[in-house]
Amino acid sequence: MTVPTLYLIPSNLSDAPVENVLPALNLRVVTELRYFIVENVRTARRFLKRCNRDINIDELTFFLLNVNTRPEDVPAMLQPMSEGHSMGIISEAGCPAIADPGALAVAAAHNRGYNVEPLIGPSSILLSLMASGFNGQSFAFNGYLPIDGQQRSTTLKRLYKEALNERRTQIFIETPYRNNRLIADIVSTLPPNARLCVASDLTGENQRITTLPLAEWARRKPDYDKTPAIFLIYGPQ
Repeated sequence: MTVPTLYLIPSNLSDAPVENVLPALNLRVVTELRYFIVENVRTARRFLKRCNRDINIDELTFFLLNVNTRPEDVPAMLQPMSEGHSMGIISEAGCPAIADPGALAVAAAHNRGYNVEPLIGPSSILLSLMASGFNGQSFAFNGYLPIDGQQRSTTLKRLYKEALNERRTQIFIETPYRNNRLIADIVSTLPPNARLCVASDLTGENQRITTLPLAEWARRKPDYDKTPAIFLIYGPQ
């Protein structure tokens, strides 16, 4: 029997047509699969219909894997693979298993000797890093920063110190409605010659990627609230 494959299927970061950001191979794979591990069933169903509107969603089986899933429950999701069926993982946005719970399913697939095949697609981490002008050889993705003001300030100072001492680009995200607050906190915490890149609505019609010293960010006071964005900090130019 052919060894089944777990396909890691990137999904859209924006409302851009899928053919603008995904290779034809991805569209063919999602059309052929019948079993999916997903972070959000509703989002995944909508994404699959955008890939191919002829897909019969009701014939598909979805297993939910998100931050609330217990790790010990993940191996059972691969049951179709034990029966010879290939499966796909779809995250909420971007690449599965990158800052995403799908990594648990990938580890389980490796443990069972199944093939794992990552497909090409958009990653907000890599796209923003590519366009930032910051160091792309040493970087760290830090997820969400603390919400508490003092803890956030301490974390920002620590990350910036690493950026200076290790020449390491620091990358993080925020809930969209708190984007402006985060920028204000960065401006008030770090030196005015530190640089911040904000990349918003990546791959979308309103994509904006801006790198400026904090002194300039303080003067401009742009509005990023309610827009998906990713943030990068680095030392002076």
